[in-house]
Amino acid sequence: MATEVEAWTTVLEQDGLLGSGDAEKPYDDDDILNEVEVNGNWTPQEKALHEARLKAKAKRRLRRTSSRDSTRESLSETGGELGGDPTSPKGKVGTNDRKSRMGKGRGLPKKGGAGGKGVWGAAGMVYEMEEPDAKDPNYDESAQGETVYATVVPELDERELEKTVNPIVQEYFEHGDTKEVQMLLEGLNLGHKKFKVSSLAVSLSLEGKASHRELTSRLLSDMVGKVLTETEMARAFDKMLKDLPDLILDTPEAPQMLGQFIARAIADHALPMGFLDHYKGKVDCDHARAALNRAAVLLSMKTEMVRLDNVWGVGGGQRPVKHLIKEMNLLLKEYLVSGDVSEAEHCLRDLEVPHFHHELVYEAVIMVLESKGETAVRMMTKLLKAFWETGLITLDQMNRGFQRVYDELAEISLDVPLAQTIMESFLELCYQESVITKQLRDACPTRGRKRFVSEGDGGLIKH
Repeated sequence: MATEVEAWTTVLEQDGLLGSGDAEKPYDDDDILNEVEVNGNWTPQEKALHEARLKAKAKRRLRRTSSRDSTRESLSETGGELGGDPTSPKGKVGTNDRKSRMGKGRGLPKKGGAGGKGVWGAAGMVYEMEEPDAKDPNYDESAQGETVYATVVPELDERELEKTVNPIVQEYFEHGDTKEVQMLLEGLNLGHKKFKVSSLAVSLSLEGKASHRELTSRLLSDMVGKVLTETEMARAFDKMLKDLPDLILDTPEAPQMLGQFIARAIADHALPMGFLDHYKGKVDCDHARAALNRAAVLLSMKTEMVRLDNVWGVGGGQRPVKHLIKEMNLLLKEYLVSGDVSEAEHCLRDLEVPHFHHELVYEAVIMVLESKGETAVRMMTKLLKAFWETGLITLDQMNRGFQRVYDELAEISLDVPLAQTIMESFLELCYQESVITKQLRDACPTRGRKRFVSEGDGGLIKH
């Protein structure tokens, strides 16, 4: 085997496949056999693989040769002053240069001297002015000039707008202060949905009372020029005219009411005077046409627009006391004729004077004292019991109404001699039906009893 290896080594040297320097290095038997069998019985694939291996070996040899040459050149440039073992850490040549030690490339500094940590960059590089970074440890806030702080309120979307504005309008129906509503709305970022505040307020008032609609008209009038413009208000009413088919499902009188809102808004200069002119001959919806016709009729009345201030009527505590007393008397008389408790309750709620319900109790008791027979006693007891159970008349209002009768019972007895007896029986019936308390029943004044004195007084009656 050794004789064959020497023979083939000689042949490779003659063919130029091995250099004179490489001939001195012994080869493994496997390598020699692989090279010998090139012309043997190899398949084309094995032959191509063997040629690729030979090319890779030749490249590695060339790379090692070029690396050794570059090392020699660097040593010759330094003049050999820094002698020593190159493999020793203390004897390394050119430790601070930025040349590659990987044996690759041309031995030049990486990235042209601009790479690495703590360097200023390549020669000739011009840096732009950078904005100060607030996260920089050396960042000085006072050196950056005046700092302005502002609160950013996000714009409300459709659902959040309705969820936020509805409670504000509901609360406004209780206190009636338009300035508070404006202050709350100014703190919201309504964006381009600002006009929807008016449509939401009107929609809520359509489901409420006449006093709520009156308050809504005042709110619309006060918001124009401060929160909304006439253009935005007109856009809101235009949206409501388009939504009338949906509004009429909950409020059948919505077209007439919306027409009154439009007329009142024009009279209050919340809508432009030519608002109705834009819709002439352009409306296809019957409900919208009915609302516009209603507004046109109200605006064309001979009494002009002064009467539109009372388009919703005068409700609640704004009515005169005499008018309220008259309404309650009429309510009780109609009840005695019809006996409809629900209708009486509906009429009392429409008056919107919960603080004046003691007058109803007073008038009901007076009618019982002036009536003849047990029918009025029984019906009034039923009515007061219904009002008490539904909470329409509170305990305070019930006690105040009976107490007023107690205070005037002596004068009433002059016109109705049996008033005291009727009163006692009525109180007992009301107590049994849990309309009044035992304390209120016992507070009724008793009739004064005349008595005769002893015989020493001459038979005179002592008062």
